[in-house]
Amino acid sequence: MSAVIRNFLPGRAAGGDALARELTREEKAAIRSLVVKWCANYDRACGCLPLDCECYMLGKCWTGAYCRYFREAVLPLDPALEAALTTVGPRPDFKPCPICGGAVAPDRRQAYCSEACALKAHRRQQREYMRRKRG
Repeated sequence: MSAVIRNFLPGRAAGGDALARELTREEKAAIRSLVVKWCANYDRACGCLPLDCECYMLGKCWTGAYCRYFREAVLPLDPALEAALTTVGPRPDFKPCPICGGAVAPDRRQAYCSEACALKAHRRQQREYMRRKRG
C-alpha cells in the first residue's frame, strides 16, 4: 500500500467504522485555520505538497477519514476539536469557560478550561469576598 493511500485510511472505532456526521460550520473553520497555520504539508501556492493537489482537509464536509499527518500532528493542537471529531456518535456539547470562553469538557467536574482561568476566577472570588466583608 502506498504512503499516500495510507495517509487517508479512516480511524476505526472499537465496533468497526464510526458513523459519519456532517461537520458544523465552526468545525470546518477550525480545521481550515489549523491546516493553514500549522500543517507542514500545506503550501498556499501548491496545496498539499505530498499529493501535489488541493489539500484534502480544506474541503472536508463529513467526519470519517482524515489526512494522517493532520490527525496525528495538527489536530492535537486543538483538544476540543479533536474530541469532537474523534468521538463516536453525536458531537459532545462543550460548556464555555466562564473566564475566557474556551471549551470545557462536559463529562468532568472541571469548571474552567485551564489552571490559569481557575486562578483568575479564584482571585475574582476572593476580591468579591473582601469587598463584601469590608462593607
